Amino acid sequence: MKPDVAVRRTSYEDALSEIALQNEDVVVMTAENRAPIRHLPAALGPRFIDLGIAEQTLVGAAAGLALRGRRPIVHALATFLTMRAFEFIRTDVGIAGLPVTLVGTIPGFLSEANGPTHQALEDVALMRGVPGMQVVCPADEDELVAALPAVLSTGGPCYLRYNAAPPAVEHAPFVLGRAEVLSEGGGVALLTYGFLLCEAVKATSILESRGVPVRLVNLRTLAPVDEEAVVAAARGSELLVTIEDHFRTGGLYSIVAEVLVRHGLARRVLPIALPDRWFRPALLDDVLAYEGFSGPRLAERVLEAL
Repeated sequence: MKPDVAVRRTSYEDALSEIALQNEDVVVMTAENRAPIRHLPAALGPRFIDLGIAEQTLVGAAAGLALRGRRPIVHALATFLTMRAFEFIRTDVGIAGLPVTLVGTIPGFLSEANGPTHQALEDVALMRGVPGMQVVCPADEDELVAALPAVLSTGGPCYLRYNAAPPAVEHAPFVLGRAEVLSEGGGVALLTYGFLLCEAVKATSILESRGVPVRLVNLRTLAPVDEEAVVAAARGSELLVTIEDHFRTGGLYSIVAEVLVRHGLARRVLPIALPDRWFRPALLDDVLAYEGFSGPRLAERVLEAL
């Protein structure tokens, strides 16, 4: 299940550079958020555009370029990209259905040491509220790299939660809208996305050692969501657990509830999310432990619910 750490893996920057060099219509844009793509200006020249800390202008300019046949890939801090520029995303990109890929960096708990102003905990809710917007939440850099060409091939708008964490598992091939089932036990179903998959893997190991069979599902894309995977998890388990670094409202818990209602299913659901507050800033491991999202704490919370 665990990847071979000796294998050299393709970085997001390398994958993006290769795509851009092979496709002259791809334009890489940023709002002074160059850390993940610091080497691309030299490689792309005028097709790398930094508009400074001006997220609204960034999205508006990306929409204009898309209208002229370009495929912009936009980078900014997730909280400012999805909130400060929300009207521009909805109106300029969403209504027109333009091929703009919005890459939100340090989303959720990955904004570890920052306070509430920099914590994107409502980004999924906002982005999936835009009709036609795809929402992709990779579990690690391998999945991020695999998702990128799939997203660009759709020709529509997409919000991509940036995550360059090392992989905790070897992934199945990425398919937009299709979940990845990593274990198929029938007692409890853990549904998650993004970097918390790593903690869910740890929780699964602990639960199974305690005699609790676990179905672990990496949902990968939240819009479109894999309804069949959610329904299968509901029908095959006595407890559904949603795990996400997002507010409880509008994220995975809401998505699962909507799917269950659509399919006429009544199941017990344990939401592990932030219910009504921002998280306490700290180093990531301390945030996970304090807020109850580390692997051992997730397992404890599930055992308590059972």
